[in-house]
Parts: sequence; structure tokens; C-alpha cells
Amino acid sequence: MLNYFNYFTEIETRFQQRRGTLLLLSTLDWALIEMWREAGVPLEAVLQGIDDAFDKYDQRSQKTAGRVRKVNGLAWCAQAVMAATEDMRDAAVGAAKPAVSEEESGFQPQRIAAYLRQNAAAVASQPDDAFLSLAERLRALADEVETELAPSTEDLELTLTALEERMFAALMLSATEEEVVALRAQAARELAPYRGKMSAVQLKQVTEQFVHKRLMEARGVPRLSLFYMSVE
Repeated sequence: MLNYFNYFTEIETRFQQRRGTLLLLSTLDWALIEMWREAGVPLEAVLQGIDDAFDKYDQRSQKTAGRVRKVNGLAWCAQAVMAATEDMRDAAVGAAKPAVSEEESGFQPQRIAAYLRQNAAAVASQPDDAFLSLAERLRALADEVETELAPSTEDLELTLTALEERMFAALMLSATEEEVVALRAQAARELAPYRGKMSAVQLKQVTEQFVHKRLMEARGVPRLSLFYMSVE
């Protein structure tokens, strides 16, 4: 399992380069990136999709003497990213994956344990008992990682995914109805220009990611997945 800490920043950088300006990605754009990452979309496929989408945009712009609407969101590249993903998966059928060492992956036990304890402290700052329970579990996992009986990285990631789902549920329960409705309405407004480029499933997933991200930002709680562990 590769560490995709740079997954988000590399996508943002490529989008900005192709657009030609340092437009900051919106919360909705980051939610879309998170959806791609969680769906296992390779970074190379996202970057290729962005390039393909902008190549077509540049061709249209040249034919119309620049009279085309400026690209203002990453969702505009969604279809091209999915197409690039399918192309790469077709090409990879039967191809062997090279082995990645622990040092190369960045998943050393000491770093993982420190990461888990850091997240435990942030989660424990929430007053709800559900968050305190999550913090205790994260500390226990940190202790396990430092022992010879430590779970594999893959098993640990599965556990963290389950804990994240519990955290998202706790965030939704702690939020007011008005807060959730307002966030979903905001997501709908920002997604409106891209509805023709995304499937109903994608729209729903991005909306939920958007709501979760905004609630986490408001409460000051982190993502738990090892994919968010920084590379040092």
C-alpha cells in the first residue's frame, strides 16, 4: 500500500498548471479528490484525466478564438478521470505489481504509532462519549503497532476505515438539522454546473464527502486513514 499523502497536492498542482492560474480548490473539489482516493483511483489516472480534459478544452478554445467558459472546478474533469481510470485498469490486467518495502512506503511502526496517538488526542477533544471511545481505540492500536503482534498495514487500514465510519456517524448525530441541510444545499449549488458530467452515484458520494469534510473542519477532528499520514 503506497502512501498517498501527496495525492491531493499533486492533483491540485496539476489542475492549477493546466488552468493557468493559482485558483484554490474549493471544499467541494477536495471532497471529489477524497472520493477518487477512497475509490482507489490511481494518482496517474487523475493526472491523465485532467490533462485529457484540458487538451480537449484547449482545442475548443482555439477553434472559438478563446470564447469558451473558464474552467472553475475540478468536477469538470470527472468524466475524463473516470475514462483514464478504465484505460489504466484495462492495460494493467495481468501485470504484476512491484513489491514496496516498509521504508519506501513510509509506514514505519514508530511513525504510525505517533500518528495514531496524535489523532487520538484530537478526537478526544470532542465532548461526546462516542469520540472518547474512538480515542481510546486509537491509543490501543498505537500500542499494538509497537509490539510484535502488530496488525498488518492492510488490516490496520481496514480498522481505521471502520473507525472513520463511526466518527462520521457521530459527527452527523452531533450536528443540528439546520447545519446538515445548509451544507447539503451548499453542495448542491456548487455541483449544479457539473451535474451533466457526473453520475447520480458520484453526485451523492461527493455531497456526503463535502458534508463530512465541513463538519470535521468545524469540529477540528482529523481523518484517520493512514493515507493522511504525512511523509517526512
